[in-house]
Amino acid sequence: MNTLFDKPNPHAPLAEKLRPTSLDDFVGQEELIGPGTMLRELIERDEIPSMILWGPPGSGKTTLATIIAAATGSQFTQLSAVSTGKKDLKQVLEKAKTDREFYQKKSILFLDEIHRWNKGQQDALLPAVEKGDIVLIGATTENPSFEVNSALLSRTQVFVLKQLTEEQIGTLLKRAAGELKVKLPEDVVDFLASLANGDARTALNTLELAHQSGKPLTKTLIKESVQKTFLYDKSGEEHFNMISALHKTMRASDPNAALYWLARMLQSGEDPLYVARRIIRFASEDVGNEKPTGLVLAVAAYNTCHYLGMPECNLALAQAVEYLARAPKSRSLDSAWSAIMKDIIEEPNAPVPMHLRNAPTKLMKELGYGDRDQESNLPENLAGRVYLSN
Repeated sequence: MNTLFDKPNPHAPLAEKLRPTSLDDFVGQEELIGPGTMLRELIERDEIPSMILWGPPGSGKTTLATIIAAATGSQFTQLSAVSTGKKDLKQVLEKAKTDREFYQKKSILFLDEIHRWNKGQQDALLPAVEKGDIVLIGATTENPSFEVNSALLSRTQVFVLKQLTEEQIGTLLKRAAGELKVKLPEDVVDFLASLANGDARTALNTLELAHQSGKPLTKTLIKESVQKTFLYDKSGEEHFNMISALHKTMRASDPNAALYWLARMLQSGEDPLYVARRIIRFASEDVGNEKPTGLVLAVAAYNTCHYLGMPECNLALAQAVEYLARAPKSRSLDSAWSAIMKDIIEEPNAPVPMHLRNAPTKLMKELGYGDRDQESNLPENLAGRVYLSN
């Protein structure tokens, strides 16, 4: 248990040393905590509600909690659901109740990886949240709809953090290079940002390891450092190398190899829900409507993992992987979607053709709304564009 205000550790990882303590220094999540947003104003007024921060690894959940800790006048305590349980929670809640009743002081509890607590542990939070003894900030990489009790979820506000973009990762890397006082070439920034897969912590840890070698920071050194980082991170290789192997062997219609890589991932301790999510994505991206039942089976495998867990869900995952590996493949929908998004970004305000507009009034009909004597159903500047081949 700690309060996020412990004495700085000179041996802490670079990602921890660079963790910002103000919203102005926070990189990413502009839609959530940018100027004028509801959450930012609540933080600045020190009036945050109980909340769940849901987002992928390295997207800034703990950093946001750190910023709240620095901004609030409340007692702030951090627990990790991985290493604590009801006993630790009881101590926090007793102190919070005392602080509220005798000192009129509010208490905020940051519970990292809240999805790791079972139903009974999560239920223990309910009375304190309801009475206002604590304001809860839960952080999770998993969908709260499945992993947080409905009773607790109904008493909290869910804020969704997005995966960081390569540009945002690049900003953090340049900031880190300044802190380390090293030269970081632009091509190395771009290369490492692309490898990080939206995870700021992974990018900074890899940069730190490369810097410790004492060599100039090059793409070759970054490649070597990525491999070494995986050795220190029990899930690193699974998250990058093995998930790539699983995808590529399913894409190559090789069910034997795909099942092998699936087994390797599960045996190494990979979260089955992570694997299931990637399989769902593959079903849409690589198989698509060539075999739409693949998506149904992939979602069923996810639900099986959620309800059964390991090792009972392993065959459900194997069933989905084998089916998708043997299924006919089509990336036409994925390609079409990418082309559509490109056109939308380049022409974000293209007007809806008149014949596709609703015409509830006589005036609108006179202006041409709903006039069907037109050919293209796309905006005029995109007329004739074909995204999907027949």
